[in-house]
Amino acid sequence: MSTTMKTLAVASAVAAALTATANTASAGGKEKCYGISMAGENGCAAGPGTTCAGTSTVDYQGNAWSLVDKGTCETTMLPKAMDGSERTGSLEPLKRDLPKS
Repeated sequence: MSTTMKTLAVASAVAAALTATANTASAGGKEKCYGISMAGENGCAAGPGTTCAGTSTVDYQGNAWSLVDKGTCETTMLPKAMDGSERTGSLEPLKRDLPKS
């Protein structure tokens, strides 16, 4: 098997495992919460500029998520943004605190 084929096989296995973990967590009383994770501590599929878990580059990156207990996402306490505005977690990706392209 070529190196490219091995790499693709490993990547597919990792993606399947992460998807299964996210689905299991959702069923197990957890939910994805966007905009709450520190740089490098996000779950998978953090949006443009990231490839998977642990690849976010900005604290509280709006398109990066972490799993939290169901019902706690939008009440998670976060520090204010640099401009003084309030930050909250979201069940949908946010357009704030994104990495500069």
